[in-house]
Amino acid sequence: MTYVRQNKKNVAGSILVMMVLTSIAVWQFYRFVTFADINGISNSKGGVGHLLWSIAMLTCACIIGFLVSSVFLRRDTDETMHINSYNAATGLRKAE
Repeated sequence: MTYVRQNKKNVAGSILVMMVLTSIAVWQFYRFVTFADINGISNSKGGVGHLLWSIAMLTCACIIGFLVSSVFLRRDTDETMHINSYNAATGLRKAE
């Protein structure tokens, strides 16, 4: 049971970090799109740093999402059920 509690805590923390990184990525992309120079004219070439931060944060969020789905959500080995076939004529079980 402690494994399950620790696993839920890790998953919840990872999802929270993923949501924070995604919100930072969206905010940085917004800053890139609405970037203006001193005169107030829209200038997307000046906000390339915001775009790079947005891509970096989104990449980190995707990596965390992959790790949550592949590592943290694996089944506990104690909960697996093994199914063996049973031969009624011989009374022996055949392992597959």
